[in-house]
Amino acid sequence: MAGMRRPVAVIIGMMGAGKTRVGKEVAQMMQLPFADADNEIEHDAGMKIPEYFERYGEPEFRKLESDVVLDMLEDFDGIFSLGGGAPMTPSIQQGLAEYIADGGKVVYLMADPKEAMERANRGGGRPMLNGDANERWKKLYKERDPVFRRVANVQVRTHGQTPQVAARKLMEMIDQRIVHVTGFTIEPYDVCIGEGVMSQLAQVLGDEPAKVALIHTQPVQRHSDRARTLLRQSGYDVHDIVIPDAEAGKTIEVANGIWQRLGEEGFTRSDAIVGLGGGAATDLAGFVAATWMRGIRYVNCPTSLLAMVDASTGGKTGINTPQGKNLVGSFYTPAGVLADMGALASLPNDIFIEGLGEVAKSGFIMDPEILRMLEDHADELRSFDGSTFLDSDLKDVVAELIERTVTVKAYHVSADLKEAGLREFLNYGHTLGHAIEKLEHFRWRHGNAVAVGCVYAAELSHLLGYIDQDLVDYHRSLLGSLGLPTSWNNGSWDDVLALMHRDKKARGNKLRFVILGSLGHPIHLEDPPADAVEEAFRRIQR
Repeated sequence: MAGMRRPVAVIIGMMGAGKTRVGKEVAQMMQLPFADADNEIEHDAGMKIPEYFERYGEPEFRKLESDVVLDMLEDFDGIFSLGGGAPMTPSIQQGLAEYIADGGKVVYLMADPKEAMERANRGGGRPMLNGDANERWKKLYKERDPVFRRVANVQVRTHGQTPQVAARKLMEMIDQRIVHVTGFTIEPYDVCIGEGVMSQLAQVLGDEPAKVALIHTQPVQRHSDRARTLLRQSGYDVHDIVIPDAEAGKTIEVANGIWQRLGEEGFTRSDAIVGLGGGAATDLAGFVAATWMRGIRYVNCPTSLLAMVDASTGGKTGINTPQGKNLVGSFYTPAGVLADMGALASLPNDIFIEGLGEVAKSGFIMDPEILRMLEDHADELRSFDGSTFLDSDLKDVVAELIERTVTVKAYHVSADLKEAGLREFLNYGHTLGHAIEKLEHFRWRHGNAVAVGCVYAAELSHLLGYIDQDLVDYHRSLLGSLGLPTSWNNGSWDDVLALMHRDKKARGNKLRFVILGSLGHPIHLEDPPADAVEEAFRRIQR
């Protein structure tokens, strides 16, 4: 696709949906050129569309339309709006699918039918509406709506909105980043990253659920209020369920309380759950969704950096037991993940920085570009301030870091949902990290514990001759420059060793670690020499 100019977004929708009006507004806001397929066709044909229709008939028109649209998809770099019927043509559907596969955004502009019909009638010059215009419009809507939903990868409702408001909404949607998660054993779903993506909640939930349980913690009240409003506006019956914050919310007692409520309130298999909050809250909500009636629809709205890059993707759900973290759980994928960058603005500095531990880990095991970005922006990241974040250049940097980290996670998960081989590489730094969390009674945050765990794994890799001292030092300097801890000395080796034996990766009484063979290339280490395992621990105690 090199050298090909692609539209920034393609707008589709019914006649009268406001594709041209809203498209022009968006193009102006984003300082991009705007093109309307119908104008391009008239220009090529040398006559108005109604006249062309009259003279050559619809099939000929559709052929010309297809040629024009496919050319524009490969040689126009602004906002491009299509005629109402264009997405019904198979060759155009194919062209749009290739454009989406190449990272494009096809936006279905969903207007209120009454508003759209009035606008379509006012406009005149629409050969498809000859006869009883309203009846024709409704018939076309019935045929086209399901196709438009299938063809588009972004939907924007404009009911009752001015073109300016609709355009701003559309701009947020175009600016978002989408990571498509697929795999042999999973229903594909999208992780949407951007400011304002929470507004797609109803779109991801779909029309089937009547009741929605909104599971969240107290500190994210502002975001849960917004989610509740969006859900109610879309006609869902919302049941609010508040759970304790952080790891205290991930217990069988909390899960049991929610199961009781779902039972009392008549939740059926066709209802849904929305989990909103940090990693612990989304883990628990996913576990409840996976177990209620053997699995109901579930949407994930992570509000912390850690939850966005870690807990939100990969379908791991779970609760803790007194014996350890995440020992009870299931693999269950969400219908979608909405990582709304707006939520990061309310994060305290230390909770934001904790999330960088998992970001850096993804760089160490697969994507060195992540490490380069962390190095280049270490000072700004370390001094993160939520109150200025959304208006700063840092927002784009963080959005890209989230996108890259989720992509690393999606790669490992799609090949291996159930954690037999490849997926275990995501546990780099976690064997010691989980032991630290447990011995600190979860007063240490997960990302901080993982940062120390990565240094430990690097020390072990070095002791066994896989990597050189420079790469170990690099772990320490990079993590330290972000404000993450790189040492820990608050527990005895015996306690740590006992917990490592209980780690989910352990097989029988043999320890298993993920270490680095080289930067970006993790390997499994089975039953390493006991003295090296202990010596690496001594080295992170300094």
